[in-house]
Amino acid sequence: MPDMVYPAKPRPGDRIAILSPSAGVPAVFPDVYELGLSRLRDEFGLVPVEFPTTRAAAATPRERARDITAAFADPTIAAVIASIGGDDQITVLRHLDDEVIRANPKPFFGFSDNTNLLNHLFHLGVVAFHGGAVMTSLARGGAMHPLSAGSLRAALFDSGWQELTASADHGDEPNDWADASLRGVPPRMWPVDGWRWEGARRVVEGPLWGGCLEILSWLLQAGFVAPPERFDGHVLVVETSEEMPAGAEVFRTLRNMGERGLLERFGAILVGRPMAWNFERRPTPEQKAVYRDEQADAVRRAVAAYAPAAVLVFDLDIGHTDPQLILPVGGDVRVDAVEQRISVRY
Repeated sequence: MPDMVYPAKPRPGDRIAILSPSAGVPAVFPDVYELGLSRLRDEFGLVPVEFPTTRAAAATPRERARDITAAFADPTIAAVIASIGGDDQITVLRHLDDEVIRANPKPFFGFSDNTNLLNHLFHLGVVAFHGGAVMTSLARGGAMHPLSAGSLRAALFDSGWQELTASADHGDEPNDWADASLRGVPPRMWPVDGWRWEGARRVVEGPLWGGCLEILSWLLQAGFVAPPERFDGHVLVVETSEEMPAGAEVFRTLRNMGERGLLERFGAILVGRPMAWNFERRPTPEQKAVYRDEQADAVRRAVAAYAPAAVLVFDLDIGHTDPQLILPVGGDVRVDAVEQRISVRY
């Protein structure tokens, strides 16, 4: 495996590619998409550049791969950001031109189904960024959450170490995009107590790997994850999506990683606060708490069996919930369980 390379950072005024490597949702909710683009322009000073499939409702995997390769090859493009996730990006990977991407590394931002590309870039030796899709945190009702905006700004433009801050509030009930009257209304938020630290009390520093747990499971099934020894000294991050996998499924995925000899390689395991609500399943706050506890127990069981010496941190503000901290996949992270601090190098 190659050494990891941090791509050069964009600067305000640079052109940034906006791609839809998974679902063509910008074609379905163009006003939400445009809101995210306007914030990239107005609040971050970047120039969004669309490619042929960015607003295409049904682009083929080969067509989407062509746009990804073209965005990396284009010398006028300084970074790449996904419009949103989906559920079939794994079919895009075999159509990518890896030599072009490896020769032209650029910062890539995305999460959820974009865990596929984050892992693919990791294999190519390119640090990429978990978080920051156009139609989610950037197009949040009312305004971007300050923590999301600050983290994205640091990941885009800064190169040094950044200490992460736990949020004082949390949301997992996004506004209904079909209701245009909610564009200026912030989503509902609840107060939270921050991160929960368990396991070993020590400092772990190393490269980060992971993403959406459901997508990691698919990648493992398809044979797209590096051999276990590649992850010696790494830190694992996992979070789950709005599909709300049951605790049993979370445990089985982590157990299978353990049986593969993978889970034991990680000195620290970071777990995102679970998404506990969707438009089809609308649990009460009490039911949400039960679901989150079941998922945390599932993680604890797997870690106790396969990585008992690991530092374990729950309820990070990452991935599918609001706000969203950006994490560098393949980049450096320091998990200090003594002082209970987490820092990343952007």
